[in-house]
Amino acid sequence: MAAARTAEQGLSTEELQQIRDALAGGRKPKVMFTEAAGQIAGQLGQVVELTDPEVSEEWVVVRFGRDELPFSPTDLAVAPKGATRRVAVKPEPEPVAEPEFKIVREPVPAPREEATVTAVDTPPARPSDGEGEGEAKPARRATKAVKPKGPAGLTVTLTYAEGEWTLAATQGTKSLAKPYVIKPAEALKMVALIDVPGVHEAVEQIMAVERREAEQQAEKLRAELAEIEARLAELRDAG
Repeated sequence: MAAARTAEQGLSTEELQQIRDALAGGRKPKVMFTEAAGQIAGQLGQVVELTDPEVSEEWVVVRFGRDELPFSPTDLAVAPKGATRRVAVKPEPEPVAEPEFKIVREPVPAPREEATVTAVDTPPARPSDGEGEGEAKPARRATKAVKPKGPAGLTVTLTYAEGEWTLAATQGTKSLAKPYVIKPAEALKMVALIDVPGVHEAVEQIMAVERREAEQQAEKLRAELAEIEARLAELRDAG
């Protein structure tokens, strides 16, 4: 019953105190992400810090892979004994380049032309009267039509690295477009053309991490703005 309650409601006050005591003792207790955490539900992480719950609802800092991200207690539950971390498709952190997704357009093969071979057999020359045996004339060499060369292959490369999506294009060894930054919405439209579930999951992980980081930055800026406004109000009252 306790395990079911934890999985649905997150960490209890008693469990949070136990985690606080474990951190004070130098340990990093394992937790499991609940359904409230979204796509990473069922994955395991390690609590590395407890911040101030008065500042943000997401005050339990969890190490997930190589990232350390804040979560709400409702996003987490105590990891069951013997649980092991499952491998999840997850983008590498900076500065390691993210996996590339290539859309390659194969060149249209040129129509085949039938080879024309012409061979003419020349009979050997008869020996002339009073002369030795005549020499045979060489046979006419066969001719073959030359197949026209098709156009060079076109390669379009979509890359995610260091928080930005870039697009580049080459044809053969010639660069048609050097890597330039595009909007995430445009990148998602291109990825939608690739019917590979693993690629879609990797992109969703990337977007989830970026969205969470943007929300954290916005929350931080709102808090700073509130402090500045409070300070300004105090100065006006003093004046």
